[in-house]
Amino acid sequence: MAELYLVRHAQAAFGTDDYDRLTELGHQQARWLGQYFAERGTAFDRVLTGTLRRHRETLAGIAETDAALPPAEQLEGLNEYRADALITAYQATRGLPPVDHGADRRTHFRLLREILYLWADGALQTDAHPAFATFAERVRSALDRMREGAARRVLVVSSGGPISILLGTVLELAPRMMMNLNLQTRNASISELAFNARAVHFVSFNTVPHLDRAERRAAITYS
Repeated sequence: MAELYLVRHAQAAFGTDDYDRLTELGHQQARWLGQYFAERGTAFDRVLTGTLRRHRETLAGIAETDAALPPAEQLEGLNEYRADALITAYQATRGLPPVDHGADRRTHFRLLREILYLWADGALQTDAHPAFATFAERVRSALDRMREGAARRVLVVSSGGPISILLGTVLELAPRMMMNLNLQTRNASISELAFNARAVHFVSFNTVPHLDRAERRAAITYS
């Protein structure tokens, strides 16, 4: 069986005018992850990312201490859903004012959970964003691309949405449960699948072994 390591991007700049970049902590999380792979001799013979800046910056941090990584392939199917477009559509359908994206994290994520449930149910649709079924099919097509070729260990740097859909598909979860996984996914976490030509199997979800020590516990983040 080949191994597929799904890494969520490191901490991005939540609450700023440009979420699609890493914070200083995010860059450090990525470097620590690269150290973890290098110290254990975990070598990858294929690397894929989405096309977002936070994906590229996370991979660059990993590569600082894992210089043997092969050049990355970029797949748009590994990009995150656009939370801003979904939130705007939700607010518009209810005649509500725009959301303050610098709001309290708890308030933001309570609202986002409700919106993602509606999107996953097919009850929230907008011309500005693909329907959930369309988005999920793009992600599953990316999985087919990941399984191509003869690589034995594949590194994928993506976002919580695509990772949760990939895992949820393998585990045959309902769409709302996939969104629950999404909201639990930690920054720079590792989830694993194993695959061959016939099947894909679940191995692990949301582990952060590179942060699992007393002096790094405060570096475990979710957004």
